[in-house]
Amino acid sequence: MKILVPVKRVVDYNVKIRVKPDGSGVDLANVKMSMNPFDEIGVEEALRLKEAGKATEVVVVSIGPAQAAETLRTGLAMGADRGILVKTDAAVEPLAVAKILKGVVEAEAPGLVILGKQAIDDDCAQTGQMLSALLGWSQGTFASKVVIDGDVLSVTREVDGGLQTVKLKMPAIVTTDLRLNEPRYASLPNIMKAKKKPIDEKTPADFGVDTTPRLKVLTTVEPGARKAGVKVGSVAELVQKLKSEAGVI
Repeated sequence: MKILVPVKRVVDYNVKIRVKPDGSGVDLANVKMSMNPFDEIGVEEALRLKEAGKATEVVVVSIGPAQAAETLRTGLAMGADRGILVKTDAAVEPLAVAKILKGVVEAEAPGLVILGKQAIDDDCAQTGQMLSALLGWSQGTFASKVVIDGDVLSVTREVDGGLQTVKLKMPAIVTTDLRLNEPRYASLPNIMKAKKKPIDEKTPADFGVDTTPRLKVLTTVEPGARKAGVKVGSVAELVQKLKSEAGVI
């Protein structure tokens, strides 16, 4: 079985985001970029399934500018077999990403697609669900555990009330949550090997997808500064403030 893992190039999670002075978006000049953390979890899970004998090949795919090849190399250094770069300099919204991935899936014919549940730059959390709808495949979102038994996939999902386990018939779509696994570090020998692993280049046009944005960002602003907290002298005073000032009870 082949596993396909989409990965996104985003601003590194340790970087403090800066908004451009004109409010047109986030300043990306001289900013460290890395693989979306949820996608990194997806790569790790695919590699573990391969090591357990449940898969024979792991393919990573990224949609973005030429620099996204660096993100693919990170996945290859972790242990993925090859990469696919769908090159575009335009901002691609979740629906367009799902349509492109649908084309990649139809060309690659994987038995399982593992995506991060969301990207930390736009926090949309939509692509996996849209891809499932476009393909007509079953889906298990927000996965904290994945078990393959033949052609049946058991996914333990993190939901508001706790955990929910669903059984899916493969092929299927899985989106990863934080507690699914701890991604490995790429060793130096694997980083060197990754430089020789193949990356195929495509464009959205190869899959007949129009990436013209449907949404327009009017302005981007930084969140307001947090107000300082106050100390109260008693429980009665706390309750009074929650009623009169906070309005929460």
